[in-house]
Amino acid sequence: MNYNNPNLIFTTVPSGKTGWNSPSNIAIVKYWGKKGIQIPSNPSLSFTLNKSMTETTVEFIPTSNNSNNLEFYFDGIKNTKFAEKTSTFFNRIIDIFPFINQLDFKIFSKNTFPHSTGIASSASGMSALALILCDIENQFFNTFKTKEEFYKKASFVARLGSGSACRSIYGNASLWGHFDGINNSSDFYASELPFEINPIFKNYRDTIIILDSSEKKVSSTAGHNLMNNNPFGQSRISQAKNNFKDLINVLKSGDLDYFVRIAENEALTLHAMMMTSKPSFILMKPNTISVIERIWEYRKETNIPVCFTLDAGPNIHLLYPHENRNNVGELIESLSSFTTEQPIMDYMGDGPEKINL
Repeated sequence: MNYNNPNLIFTTVPSGKTGWNSPSNIAIVKYWGKKGIQIPSNPSLSFTLNKSMTETTVEFIPTSNNSNNLEFYFDGIKNTKFAEKTSTFFNRIIDIFPFINQLDFKIFSKNTFPHSTGIASSASGMSALALILCDIENQFFNTFKTKEEFYKKASFVARLGSGSACRSIYGNASLWGHFDGINNSSDFYASELPFEINPIFKNYRDTIIILDSSEKKVSSTAGHNLMNNNPFGQSRISQAKNNFKDLINVLKSGDLDYFVRIAENEALTLHAMMMTSKPSFILMKPNTISVIERIWEYRKETNIPVCFTLDAGPNIHLLYPHENRNNVGELIESLSSFTTEQPIMDYMGDGPEKINL
């Protein structure tokens, strides 16, 4: 698939400002390992969150030297590291948006959750930037005939910044990665599920228990690369494909017991891949294990289908149906002894929104 477009060049270079709120997402079936330029080794499926998001606004003006200058402000403070990361992303997509070289950018970004703790901050951040660039294209070149075209390209572009970012373009639940039998599934962009999910999953709750808000010591990119020589890599890919197929059926049927098994199996396998890499690494903390054991105890005591998943970090995503939110409150309260951070009470959301400026 090729979105390169040499015609996206301004004849009169504009100034302007635009912005998007884009959510994080939590993968139920994980993608871990990739090939080529951000191509996943296996399909993944995620729930889009509502409150865990990145708010990004961009001011742009004509550049003076045909080589764009970029300043990045995170939480109001100039951030050189994020500017370099964004410049690398822009260089990767310069053939898709050649007008980038005609502009200087000031980027202002903030999260509603701690950065780099395994809550997919790169997913929300890169998806917001992809939406902003597509928005600039749409404003000044009017190239998109439908919303579907707009979001499809935004998802394609977001993937080039961060693989999981392509899933944040869509609300509720989305999938990424080609899978036989699912129309419009692709390795190059994410898509909405081609069916209505069971009502039990509507507004599904995700309470994020922040056990460690420090920046993780091993980046997701490094972790993905280590999968190439992992002795269990091929078995993991087969497992993910089977779990993906089963999860599709679960989302249709509403079988919560099976959902619990898939979600927790995927979470623990993800971290098993980290521990069996060469070199190996561990992103879980002692309290991660303690909280998991408490969740298992609570589920056995109450028969409430509450479960956990993990992203590439130590923090627990507590998943449960909306109808059980009051009962699960006592579990959440009991977990406060493991952390000084307030939990993020999140749930399945509707996807990104343009900011009215």
